[in-house]
Amino acid sequence: MPVSSHSRTQPPPSPALSVPPPRPASPEQEAPHGQGGTRARVILLTGPSGSGKTSLAARSGLPVLRLDDFYKEGTDPTLPQLPDGGGADWDAPLSWDATAAVAAIGALCRSGRTDVPVYDIAASARVGVSGLDLGGAPLFIAEGIFAADVITDCRAAGLLADALCLRGRPTTTFRRRLARDLREGRKSAPYLVRRGLRLLRNERSVVARHTALGAHPCAKPEALARISAARAADTVDA
Repeated sequence: MPVSSHSRTQPPPSPALSVPPPRPASPEQEAPHGQGGTRARVILLTGPSGSGKTSLAARSGLPVLRLDDFYKEGTDPTLPQLPDGGGADWDAPLSWDATAAVAAIGALCRSGRTDVPVYDIAASARVGVSGLDLGGAPLFIAEGIFAADVITDCRAAGLLADALCLRGRPTTTFRRRLARDLREGRKSAPYLVRRGLRLLRNERSVVARHTALGAHPCAKPEALARISAARAADTVDA
């Protein structure tokens, strides 16, 4: 779900797919750094809303592409709607522009920089464009609740270093998410409470879906360890 505009210098479920899921990614299984003319590779970081993706990405020390900035605008007629008539379903993958996100990831991997939209979640609108430059880094993180939806495309293009899904206690995620969303004024309080309770009930199925799409489910310590391993591998390959 979109929720407040983000600075570019700072590091949002749908039915399970019927096709057989790909195996979870691991750093050693992906294409070597530099293959196919790429300068960098991406670690896709997903997980339920409020699971700590943004803070973990910041702790990694890597450049970060915020996938929340690729939400569709509130006026887009293709936005999926909640079945109870409560407005747009910002937790459905179709509320997000996967094609534009993959294009941005590809540009960063090939050239080391790209222009990305700046999205204001409270306004449900794109409010500008900002440049993101990797500064020569051979690895970066793309984080967001729909990151798992682009695993297959990134793997096929030889861009994927790893794909991780943060998981924790649903009640902890619920409290963290609601406190953040209310503090930032992302949507109205009644909407945020209803959404929070819905996501609390669905959290395990969200993690299961991300895992089926190829993300490795883990807590923060393991995620940081895998990111460190990917950095070390790219340092050796460089």
